[in-house]
Amino acid sequence: MALILYLFRRIVVLFTMLFGLLCMTFFVANIAPGDPAALAAGPNATQSMIETIRVEYGLDKPLPEQFIRYVTSVFQGDLGRSISTSRLVTEQIADALPNTIELVIVAMGFAIIVGVAFGLISAVWRDSVIDHAVRIFAVSGIALPMFWFGLLLQLFVAVQLGWLPVSGRIGLVTELPQPITHLLILDSLLTGKWHTALEGLSYIAMPALVLSFPCLASIARVTRAEMIETLASDYVLGARAQGLGLFSIQIRHALRNAMLPVLALIGLRYGWMLGGTALVETVFDWPGLGLLAVNSALLSDFKPVLAVTLIIGFNVMLANFVIDIAYTVFDPRLRLG
Repeated sequence: MALILYLFRRIVVLFTMLFGLLCMTFFVANIAPGDPAALAAGPNATQSMIETIRVEYGLDKPLPEQFIRYVTSVFQGDLGRSISTSRLVTEQIADALPNTIELVIVAMGFAIIVGVAFGLISAVWRDSVIDHAVRIFAVSGIALPMFWFGLLLQLFVAVQLGWLPVSGRIGLVTELPQPITHLLILDSLLTGKWHTALEGLSYIAMPALVLSFPCLASIARVTRAEMIETLASDYVLGARAQGLGLFSIQIRHALRNAMLPVLALIGLRYGWMLGGTALVETVFDWPGLGLLAVNSALLSDFKPVLAVTLIIGFNVMLANFVIDIAYTVFDPRLRLG
C-alpha cells in the first residue's frame, strides 16, 4: 500500500510539472521578439499575405484562446506545422528524436560504467597515484567546455589521424537497416548488418565521448566520496571482521549503499546531457533534436523549438521519476516518506 501511495504522489508531481512546462514554453514563445507570421511570409510579402499566415496559424486569436488551443493540441499529439519547412513538427521530431536518444544512451551508459569504476578504484586506493589521477581527471572533465573538446577531437582524431569520421551519423552511401527501434546501431545488430553497426559506432564515438565527459567526471567524484564514507562505516568494518571477501564488501555492500547519491546525480546529469545535445550535435552535425532546435531558432521558427523544449523537458521529468522509483529499490524506507 505504501508503494502505491508513493507512486501516486510521484505521478501527480510529474503531471503538475508537465503542465507548468506547457505554461512556461507558451508564454516564453509569445514574449519573444519578432513576428513569426512576417518571418514566414518572407521579406517581400504584402500585409495581406502576412495576415493570411497569421490567421492560418491561429496567431490572430487572444492569448488565453491560443494557450487553450496549444495545450489541447499537445495532448492530442499535434505540435503544429513548421513555418520554415511547412512540415508537421511531429514528423521532424520523429526523424530527430531516435538520433538524440541513441546518442544520449551511448553517452550515459559510457559515463555510468566508467565513472562508477573510476570512483570505486579511486576510493579503494585512496591517496595513491591512481586516486590523484582520477581526481585531476574529474576536475578537468567538469571544467572542460564541450564545444572546444569536440572541435579538438575533430582536428586531432578525425582530421590529423583519420581514425574516425569528422561528422554526421552514417555514410551517405551506406545501406540503412530495416527500422525496428529506429536506433541505427541496435537495428543494425538486430538485422545482422554488422558492418553498418561498426560504422555507426565509429560515427557516434566522438560525439558520445564529448557529451559524456562532464557526466562521467561528476559520477566519478561523487562515487569516490560516497565510497570513502561507506567503507569507513561500522557495518563494513563488521563485515571485514567476519571474514567476508574484499569483492563482496566493496561491491555487494559498500557500493550499493553508496549508489543513492549517484542515482540522484545521474537523473540531474541526464537533463544536462539532453540540453548539451544542442552544442554537441551542432559541432558534429548530428541530426538530432539539438540540431533541429538550433536551426529552427536561427530561422525564428518557434514551433519546432517549442516541441524540442517539451520533449526534452518531459524526458528529464520522466528520468527523475524513474530515479525516484529506483531509490525505493536501494532504500525501501523512502516509500514511507
